[in-house]
Amino acid sequence: MTVPPRLRRALIRMRRDLAFVAAGVPLHLVPALLSWWAISLLADTVNGVSSEAPVELIAPLTLLVIAGYGFTEAQRRRFRAICGVELPRLRFTEGKRQLGYNWLVGPLLGVLELLLLALLLTALVAALVLVWVWLVPPQWRRGHPGYTTTGTYLTVLGLAALAAVPGLAAGLVRLEILVGRAVLGVSRSDELARRVEDLTVSRAGAVDAADAERRRIERDLHDGAQQRLVSLALNLGLAKATLTDLPPEAQQVIDAAHREAKDAIEELNHLVRGLHPAVLDELGLDAALSGLAARAPLPVRLRVDLPAELPQRTAPAVEAVAYFVVSEALTNIAKHAREATRAEVTVTRLGEILRVVIADDGMGGADPSKGSGLKGLAQRVRSVDGTFRMSSPVGGPTMMSVELPCPM
Repeated sequence: MTVPPRLRRALIRMRRDLAFVAAGVPLHLVPALLSWWAISLLADTVNGVSSEAPVELIAPLTLLVIAGYGFTEAQRRRFRAICGVELPRLRFTEGKRQLGYNWLVGPLLGVLELLLLALLLTALVAALVLVWVWLVPPQWRRGHPGYTTTGTYLTVLGLAALAAVPGLAAGLVRLEILVGRAVLGVSRSDELARRVEDLTVSRAGAVDAADAERRRIERDLHDGAQQRLVSLALNLGLAKATLTDLPPEAQQVIDAAHREAKDAIEELNHLVRGLHPAVLDELGLDAALSGLAARAPLPVRLRVDLPAELPQRTAPAVEAVAYFVVSEALTNIAKHAREATRAEVTVTRLGEILRVVIADDGMGGADPSKGSGLKGLAQRVRSVDGTFRMSSPVGGPTMMSVELPCPM
C-alpha cells in the first residue's frame, strides 16, 4: 500500500517537529534545575544555613556560566540539525543573551514542550483505550457495565487530541524559531557592526590588491617598455653619431626620433614613479618624499618626524597613500596655486595616526568639491579610513591636512 505524497510529507514534518520538541526538553529544563541549585546554595550561604564560604560559591557559579555557553552551543546544533535553521555563533562575552535564553526563556519553552509530549502520550493512551479494555479479563468487563460507551468517548477524545498534536507541535516549533532568532540571533546593531567589520576587511583587501597591481604594472613597465625605449634611444643615438654621410633630411628625422625617444623615456619614468616609486619600498617614506621635494618646480620645505622607536614601519598601503597625497598636492600647487613661491610639507606620526600637512603661500581659493583631483585625493584617503581636511580662503594661504590610521 503506497502512502500519498501529501500524507507522507505531513508525517515527515510531524516527526521532525516532535523530534525537535523532544530534544528541547532536557536542553531547556536542565539549565533551570542548575539555576535553582545555584540560587539555593547562595540563599543558604546568605542565611547562614550552609557552612560553605562565599568564596566556595565561585566555582559553581562559574560552572553555571560555562554550562550556559555549552547549552547555547547545543541549541545551535539542535536548530541546525533538525530544522535547518542556522543561528549565529555567539561570543563567550555575550553572556546576557545566553543567560536570558537558557535561564529565563528556555524553562518556559521547556514546560510547553513537556506539556505537548504529555498531551501526545495521553492522547495515545486514550485513543487505544478500547484495546486496553478488551485485553482485560471478561469478568472485569461484566462487573463494569457501560465501559463500551466510556471507552468510545475516550477514544474519540484521544483521536481528536492526536489530530491536534501536529498543529500544536508545528506552532511550538515556529515559536521556538522566532524566540531563538530574537534572543540568540544577531540584533540589528550587531548585524550592522558585523557588516561594517566585513566591509572594512574587504575594503582593506581591495586596497592591498590595488596596491599590488600597481606594483606589478610598475615592474612590467620598468622591465619591459622602459628597457625597450632605452634600447631604441641608444640605437638612434648610435645611428646619429655614426651615420654622418646621410642626407640632411634623414639626419633630421633620426635626430627628431632620438629626442622623442628620450622624451618618452622621461615621461615613462614619471609614470612609473607615479604608479609606485621603488624608493618607497626600499628606503621608506622619508626618502621617497625627499625625492618628490627635490623634483618639485618650487622650493619645498620638508619635515618628516617618524619616531625611530616604532617596532615596525607604517603599513605599505598607508605609506603609498601619504606619498601620493604629497605628490598630487605638490603637482596641484605648481599648476594651479596662483603666485605660490614656496610649499611646506610636514609628516608626523602620533601614536596610531600619521598626519600629513601640505601648505603653500599662494592666493588660495581651492575647492575640493569642484576639482576632480582634490576629490580623488579625498576618496583615496577615505579608502584607508583616513580624514581629509582643506582650508583655502581667497587670498591664501592654502593648507591640506590628512590623517591616516596606523594601527600598531
